[in-house]
Amino acid sequence: MTAIKILLLDRPHPFLQQSLREAGLEVHTHFDTPRAEILAILPDFQGIVMRSRLRADRELLDRGTQLQFIAREGVGVEHIDTEYAAQKGIAVITSPEGSRDTVAEHALGLLLCLMNNLARADAQVRRGEWIREGNRGYEIFGKTVGILGYGNMGTAFAKRLQGFGCRVIAYDKYKTGYGDAFAAEAELAALQQESDILSIHIPYMLANHHFINDGFLEAFAKPIFLVNTARGTVLDTAALVRHLESGRVRGAALDVLEYEETSFEFLNFPALPSPFQYLRQAENVVLSPHIAGWSYESKLGHAQVLAGKIGEFLALR
Repeated sequence: MTAIKILLLDRPHPFLQQSLREAGLEVHTHFDTPRAEILAILPDFQGIVMRSRLRADRELLDRGTQLQFIAREGVGVEHIDTEYAAQKGIAVITSPEGSRDTVAEHALGLLLCLMNNLARADAQVRRGEWIREGNRGYEIFGKTVGILGYGNMGTAFAKRLQGFGCRVIAYDKYKTGYGDAFAAEAELAALQQESDILSIHIPYMLANHHFINDGFLEAFAKPIFLVNTARGTVLDTAALVRHLESGRVRGAALDVLEYEETSFEFLNFPALPSPFQYLRQAENVVLSPHIAGWSYESKLGHAQVLAGKIGEFLALR
């Protein structure tokens, strides 16, 4: 029997390669191979494991005449034409379980940093400035935390809030009956009426592009702290800046930006528009470079999850 051939486009944790080979699969690594060369060899492969270096668009999917699956190391699939893959009978496998814990911890870290002015205070002390009253913070205790999107990441974040003495509510337009011991199910209007803090955990898809916009933010009854560890394109940055300026948003902590390239590996800082330049200078904004899901543990976690899911998928073929 001919071995199933798997193409690795991005460098995963060694556990994944080892597991796939031990399962009898033929693994080929092309971590730096240009797209044109990938397209040329693609007809020989039954599976792809990738992050976001290349787009799995119609051209690529058509070249993969034997493709059975695409395994995405991570969560977002905006660089994969999932509808066309489904039409061609190509399964798309993801591994959100691999990074849900580190994303939740990072989101909590961003929130604490934001509400307690930690980044600003650290920079001031390093400059020889000792400012106490100007860095008086806010407590999570007693606040209502609204979670937008209650999947793997939103649920993990809600769990991390236990012990802070806050009320947690969640809205997910794709689910019903999802309330649990960590968050109460809420309608969007209730989330906007009651939240003091908003944490964003929705995936990117066309329907979610700029889901958080002027109208969305204007609907909040109270000034909020906003945290985004999901995708930059679900948040209209220009709208966020307007609401930071008005005070409707007390502060924002962003791990993702709508200006990132598809690979999420690069930002052309000088070329970015004025809303981003505002964020860079704002003292009530905390920024990190799309690393919420990047821990040593999550690197292994994604490999373990994908190894298991690929094995299950192939066993059912």
